[in-house]
Amino acid sequence: MATSQQLTQHLQQVFFGGNWTCSCLQTQLEDVTWQEAIAPNPYGNNIATLTYHIGYYVDAIIPVLQGGELIAKDAHSFNHPPITNAHDWNQLVQHICNRVIVLQQLVHALPDTIWDETFVAPQYGTYYRNILGLIEHTHYHLGQIALIKKIIRNTHVTLT
Repeated sequence: MATSQQLTQHLQQVFFGGNWTCSCLQTQLEDVTWQEAIAPNPYGNNIATLTYHIGYYVDAIIPVLQGGELIAKDAHSFNHPPITNAHDWNQLVQHICNRVIVLQQLVHALPDTIWDETFVAPQYGTYYRNILGLIEHTHYHLGQIALIKKIIRNTHVTLT
């Protein structure tokens, strides 16, 4: 299987299901209420912030794969708009799902000769490193989201 196909498959699996962990972002988020999403986490970021953070990097990579510039800044990757109702939360989740589909199409269309090429600038590594890094990064935060969700549902956390 070509690298482009493998990475597209891994994107599909971590975001929409079918991976060996039997967990994906879409399934983890589908029953999270907006109140759970913004519930404070005394140990770090809440579900909404982590979800936005994952999507931030999806949105950052897409323009580069379309021939544009990398305009994302790590410092902004946790700064999401306020979530004050179910519509805000559902809109965030749907935006990420829609953008991942675009990303999958772009990755699938990349020639295998591109994977060892520099992604934007040498400090960012290769195309392969960036797409695989996004997948690994998503798995990492997916685990955090799953744990936070369990903690919220198994303790008496006051939801706003």
